Amino acid sequence: MVLGAGALLAWRFQRGRLLLALAGLALADRAMLWLAPPDSGAPYAGTVVVRVVAMLVPASLAMLAFVGERGMLTTAGLRRLAVLGAQLALVLALWLLSAAYPVGLARALDVVLLPRPLLAWLPLGQPAALVALGAIAVLAGRALWRPDPENRGFLWAAIGSVIAAAAGPARGHATLHLASAALVLVVAAVESAYAMAYHDELTRLPARRALNDALLRVDGTYTVAMVDVDHFKKFNDTHGHDVGDQVLRMVAGRLAQVPGGGRAFRYGGEEFAVLFPGKTAAESAPHLETLRTSVARATFTMRGHDRPKRKPTSARARGTNGKALAVTVSIGAAEARGSLLPDQVVKAADKALYRAKEGGRNRVAL
Repeated sequence: MVLGAGALLAWRFQRGRLLLALAGLALADRAMLWLAPPDSGAPYAGTVVVRVVAMLVPASLAMLAFVGERGMLTTAGLRRLAVLGAQLALVLALWLLSAAYPVGLARALDVVLLPRPLLAWLPLGQPAALVALGAIAVLAGRALWRPDPENRGFLWAAIGSVIAAAAGPARGHATLHLASAALVLVVAAVESAYAMAYHDELTRLPARRALNDALLRVDGTYTVAMVDVDHFKKFNDTHGHDVGDQVLRMVAGRLAQVPGGGRAFRYGGEEFAVLFPGKTAAESAPHLETLRTSVARATFTMRGHDRPKRKPTSARARGTNGKALAVTVSIGAAEARGSLLPDQVVKAADKALYRAKEGGRNRVAL
């Protein structure tokens, strides 16, 4: 059921990585159940299958975490599917080989690389344990570096797959753990879709849909402020869209720190919104003025062509100074009065924003 729901979700949203990860978990489960049953009479063959699965699954999940989403029926997607097929063929080949050379192959996967007590707690043989733990360590590092739902999902799915291999196919323990790993991936995909819909990737602020939901939940008095970057089209036309994106990120950083309990949103284009629950427009005005001043006083310098992407530790490594630009915002605010609907309050704030621009920009209008 979990795999079916996850496969439908992956197909609907063209998530090739999710589909491949779920397929890998399903194949791992079937391989351990069919090729390594506890009562098969061929314990060496079963041991080989379990240990190879313990290496391949977490390593494959680590690989999928690092490659970008390229869809399913694309060249890249089909290439990744071929890799999964090759892994299945490898498991089958080693299973057949272990039937002919049962002891030798099992011993090769049980070679001692480190002092035994170090990995005695993970009954997979040291080669498989080291590969699995290495993949988990890589995924943990990526989840810390980029803590998004999908990276966390790949990490916990890899941990679940290793636990499944350690538990073995007896009494369905492996199936239970692999199903849990699949569920983690599905939940992570849902969380990722939610984040894409409700958060703006460029500015890291909540998106317009999040504002609409917040307006539906707010009760009583509240104020909506619309914030527009002055002369933003000129930034794009003169300096290019990269500089425009830098301007939006800088303004978003200031908006995220708006005082007075306000919450900032990316509304669209160069326009932002700030919601002040429980405050009138007059009560919100000082906080909006602080915000306007903060943006106007901010030092915005275009990135030089030789400026490194990451912040260097020494001043000499920073590259040449870019051109300094003046960035200001105009703000219009309106409060909920009487029976005004949320969209009417937003329209009133838009009208106030228009007055601020007509009045010379870089000001707050109520």
